[in-house]
Amino acid sequence: MRAAVYHGNSDLRIEEVAEPAPGPGQVKVKVHRNGICGTDLHEYFDGPIFISPSAPHPLTGKAMPVVLGHEFSGTVTDVGAGVDGVGPGDRVTIEPIYRCGRCRPCEDGRYNLCTSIGFHGLMADGGMAEYTVVPVDQVHVLPDQVSLDLGALTEPMSVAFHAARLSEVGDQDRALVYGGGPIGIGIWFALRGLGLTRIDVVEPSPQRRAALEKLGASTLDPTTVDVPALIADQTDGNGVDAAFDAAGVTASVESALACVGERRPLISVAIYDRALATPLLQLVLRERRIQGTICYTSDDYRNVLDLMSRGHYDTTGWLDTVAMSDVVDAGFGELRAGRKMKLLVDPAL
Repeated sequence: MRAAVYHGNSDLRIEEVAEPAPGPGQVKVKVHRNGICGTDLHEYFDGPIFISPSAPHPLTGKAMPVVLGHEFSGTVTDVGAGVDGVGPGDRVTIEPIYRCGRCRPCEDGRYNLCTSIGFHGLMADGGMAEYTVVPVDQVHVLPDQVSLDLGALTEPMSVAFHAARLSEVGDQDRALVYGGGPIGIGIWFALRGLGLTRIDVVEPSPQRRAALEKLGASTLDPTTVDVPALIADQTDGNGVDAAFDAAGVTASVESALACVGERRPLISVAIYDRALATPLLQLVLRERRIQGTICYTSDDYRNVLDLMSRGHYDTTGWLDTVAMSDVVDAGFGELRAGRKMKLLVDPAL
């Protein structure tokens, strides 16, 4: 079968590899679509970061080269011994976390913080291929109302939903989202799913603002608007109840902290490729806090799939598809240049 195999910095090859077979406790999936994640972009252009060049991962035994892809959906074609609850023909999405099950976070149910955490498509051969095999505990059957295309977005939308829940906002609160890319859009959808109506997305790109506004979002252009001054004026100096950084740049962190009210959080949902000069005085003076977040648990997947089944997510204007044979130039290149917002890879093309 064909697969997109990562060999290191700026080296992603479409290769013929052996088609996998499911072992005990595993499920074989014919991949329908696989999303290109911001993490994939960082690995390709700046990495290896999370993918080990030589040391096998303790849970998967895998090192580079590795088939990329951790945001995907597909149809089950086969299952290994001992698999119950899912079978051939089931339409599924994958929760790609490998966890040890023994460390304190795992025992507490917070396996997204596992001390040995791994990911399908980073520490094991992933979904940017015609077929892949996954442990059965990574499989979520899609509701009938959820398409396979939408199902491929469950993973990034769960990242966003988990972040929204960590903020502990209520439906009468006000929030700011910095960054109008896929995770920022997902946070906007998640907050709306939690009942919030007062949400502004801060985004300098006219293309991204236009896409967000077509969805019904309120946007702010930080190149023309003094966002902290505007928020201070609109809230009588009290600030917003939560801010989210999905941009990953110093300017967004500084602006967000200046907008957050007393004892309220800035939730960081970004990968930072350089050290930030965090204005800690902003935290001290009003007892604000910065909350980091990574991933999700199955609860987030279930919540997102429930919202999807009720028609909550709209992909109009921000989602496109690319052939796997052209994934480097028309996929990674277009995303890096900002000409596309979110791309799903079709492994059949």
